[in-house]
Amino acid sequence: MGALRVAIEIGELQASQFETVEALVDTGANYMMIPRSILARLGISPGWRRTFALADGREREFDMAHAAVRLDGVTSSTIVIFGEEGVAPLMGAYTLASLGLAVDPSGKRLVELVGHL
Repeated sequence: MGALRVAIEIGELQASQFETVEALVDTGANYMMIPRSILARLGISPGWRRTFALADGREREFDMAHAAVRLDGVTSSTIVIFGEEGVAPLMGAYTLASLGLAVDPSGKRLVELVGHL
């Protein structure tokens, strides 16, 4: 199975300006990661920093902020991590749940989250 990639729109919380990015869907990640230059172009500034434990045991601090995300006409707020340039955008489980979505068991498409309020 190949990686699931989805075209999503990311924007500032007032949802007046969005940019479309192709994001890799990773349910093992919690948050959405977007390159810093895209977030800056949208006027999204870091709101706080958080230290994350990486898979290899190292720790790393990342800038974070609240942003709007839109997919198929549904808009929600999410938490974004300011990623490095050249690293593909990533959509994690928190963002999927905020949009009422999950990855189907075969992992080839997004489906409506059953029982989502």
